[in-house]
Amino acid sequence: MKLLWKLRSVVCDHYPESLSKLLLITKWNKREDVVQMVGLLRYWSDLPAIHALELLDYSFPDPAVRAFTIRCLRKLSDEELLQYLIQLVQVLKYESYLDCDLTTFLLERALSNSRIGHFLFWHLKSEIHVPSVSLRFSLILEAYCRGNIWHIKLLIKQNEALLKMKTLSDIVKSGSQKMTVDDLKLCIKQESYLETLSDLLSPLNPSVVLAEICADKCRFMDSKMKPLWLMYKSPWAQGDMMGIIFKNGDDLRQDMLTLQMIRLMEILWKKEGLDLRMIPYGCLSTGNKMGLIEVVKNSDTIANIQRNSSNSAATAAFNKDALLNWLKSKNPEGKLEKAIEEFTLSCAGYCVATYVLGIGDRHNDNIMIRETGQLFHIDFGHFLGNFKRKLGINRERVPFILTYDFVHVIQQGRTNNSEKFERFREYCERAYKILCRNGMLFVNLFAMMKAAGLPELTSSKDIQYLKDSLALGKSEEEALKNFKVKFNEALRESWKTKVNWMMHSLAKDNRP
Repeated sequence: MKLLWKLRSVVCDHYPESLSKLLLITKWNKREDVVQMVGLLRYWSDLPAIHALELLDYSFPDPAVRAFTIRCLRKLSDEELLQYLIQLVQVLKYESYLDCDLTTFLLERALSNSRIGHFLFWHLKSEIHVPSVSLRFSLILEAYCRGNIWHIKLLIKQNEALLKMKTLSDIVKSGSQKMTVDDLKLCIKQESYLETLSDLLSPLNPSVVLAEICADKCRFMDSKMKPLWLMYKSPWAQGDMMGIIFKNGDDLRQDMLTLQMIRLMEILWKKEGLDLRMIPYGCLSTGNKMGLIEVVKNSDTIANIQRNSSNSAATAAFNKDALLNWLKSKNPEGKLEKAIEEFTLSCAGYCVATYVLGIGDRHNDNIMIRETGQLFHIDFGHFLGNFKRKLGINRERVPFILTYDFVHVIQQGRTNNSEKFERFREYCERAYKILCRNGMLFVNLFAMMKAAGLPELTSSKDIQYLKDSLALGKSEEEALKNFKVKFNEALRESWKTKVNWMMHSLAKDNRP
């Protein structure tokens, strides 16, 4: 450590990316050392944004370090800034003062790009109930709104719509009298509801207009929190519909973080010419345990597809032809091959993504398929290897979900079609290698989320899962060797997944 400090000028000139290591050994209680370090920072080369993000951690509270970090982050494009905005809002909690470089930077960028402003508003608003940040976040929100008067009207309209959704949800959940879907439709048809819930920009995506709510197509779902399923007429295409799900009672921030990571993976893969047809659908936390989720059109759960092709819940999970037959029915004639290719690519993407992020609680009700063939996962209540246990037994015994009915689709229904399967394996390996090369970015982004207070992400120990799955510190060869072992294990043990899915289906069918 002493040697590193002695060679600080060499580090500055030749190894600028090692700044965090130098900062950690600086004696911040020793005036001479602080003067030396602050002086060095003036000449330090700008770091790439992905390395600079690490310096926003609470381990680096000095204003000079934070000013240097913001200097580096100014090079982010608007798109890149949006990609990391969730984390940048979280690390505001580590700032010693409200008036700081990070707050100024975020406000400047938000005021010059209304899309950044939109998401900054909702990320701050969703945590305003937390006492430790309530004042800070309220003042930043006020500063943004005062600087962009025209945007306030649009945001107020969105907020009013969300309050009405919460009222509807509370009525549905109250249970004082059993509310039916028809009662909900009648409620929405009241003038005050129709007016408030129509003609607004979607909080999920301000480029999308939620024009006229279609009360007759709205319903609530039968899961525990009774989420509202709200349908809107599309302002662009006649007869086309778009849907949003309003959840009240679930913390959506973990889903939001997981989908952000899947979106980032997709960007990294596409940069290297690999499009794995992912569907990182919209998800936004808008308040204390409430938020919105985008409805992915023309899709169904694997559980429903299996159930509809079988007479009993016990055998549904073991019907290996169900998925392929469903895809055939949705893609007649020449379209089937394209659908199978979409399935193969997306299946590879989600196998790698769910393995790297340690996504748990995977069953056939939270894996879905679009009619075009794209497979995608939903509901990310467990990640970083926090797998579900029942009676002390780990119910999930595989590194990721790759069942024989998935393989059956990939091989186009032919058991000897190994060429197609090897191509699928190749996609997985290539996708995994790309993520490993960018491993530190994922680790840094998760580390910045420790301030969020998510139950499964509270300390450095939780991030160890990610370091292991991305094989940080290992050569690409070692990492790939390890992944191949996991891939074979997922395939070999897939019958256990089937048993788990059968138990899930039976439990669901036996619910009162």
